[in-house]
Amino acid sequence: MIGLGIVGCNYGRIVQLPAFRADPRCEVVALAGSNLARASGFARAAGVPNAYGDWRALVEDPSVQAVAIATVPSVQAQVAIHALAIGKPVFAEKPMAGNLTDAGAMLRQARAAGLPAMIDFNFPQIVSWQRAKTMIDAGAIGALRHLAVHWHVENRAVQARMRNWKTLSDDGGGVLGNFISHCFHYLEWFCGPIAKLTARLSALPGDDDLQTTATMALEFAAGPMGSLSMSCASYLGSGHRIEFYGEDGTLVLNNPGADYMRGFELSYGKRPSAALTHIIGDDPAEAHYPDGRIAPVSRLANRFFDAIETGAVARPGFAEGYRVQQLIDAARRSHGQGRAVEIAGAAAEEGM
Repeated sequence: MIGLGIVGCNYGRIVQLPAFRADPRCEVVALAGSNLARASGFARAAGVPNAYGDWRALVEDPSVQAVAIATVPSVQAQVAIHALAIGKPVFAEKPMAGNLTDAGAMLRQARAAGLPAMIDFNFPQIVSWQRAKTMIDAGAIGALRHLAVHWHVENRAVQARMRNWKTLSDDGGGVLGNFISHCFHYLEWFCGPIAKLTARLSALPGDDDLQTTATMALEFAAGPMGSLSMSCASYLGSGHRIEFYGEDGTLVLNNPGADYMRGFELSYGKRPSAALTHIIGDDPAEAHYPDGRIAPVSRLANRFFDAIETGAVARPGFAEGYRVQQLIDAARRSHGQGRAVEIAGAAAEEGM
């Protein structure tokens, strides 16, 4: 049995805790937050034996053999580096850190420790997404011509005008850290490395600090072009849709609902079809959970424990997290400089 400690009482408690508990190899033994009384109340309600108001106390607890982190990006780097330094595997959230420098330090520490270190890029764990990936790789739509991402929702942080990492870009968040980090990871998972991008970012009218919207033009190393439009300030928005256009056909992943993970349907059309045909919808495993994010994260948790037990490489790992941080940094530079930015190859991380 692997004793797991979770740092973070929001996403960590709501999503990570049930996702990790779904694996019989795991016992969640500790929960930490920034307020001890609050963390203790949550721990009692969830049946977690230990609670802490300081992440260091949790990381150094002898009963904690592995650490899951769900904090703001700038704090996550401190927790991960300390846990790895004292020999404890780490499961971290996206974005990996508040900036590229901290992400590089996390990656170096993970390599030096030689321990499993994963990032919670959970969209590729959705069943319909995995089917889409298999079909694209098998040539179901032929050579990819171009793709388009449309993601238009209004999240609670924007509705309430919250000033936290999900809306403020100066702590590794805003639209780039909170949403586009997912897009960068899954786009390279589907299509390979992004070679060049042009990005424009915008905020809520009258409040330039609340970064909510991004549009991008993308060029992939393999040749296809891509477009990305994302706004978390879209009241009654159209949801999340990804369109893949190939020489021989088209694949579409579409989720018009408010749940970020639950509700994706995969549709497919191949020449000479006159219309797309529905192939696959919701993941049956999602029905067991109140939150659509739990089932995909539980699959990553399984991989995490497999890596702990066997010594296998844990993926998506800190190398993938660092790569996404490179792309976030490039998007910021593109917006600030008003021009396209070329992206160093993934191997460039070796020269950090």
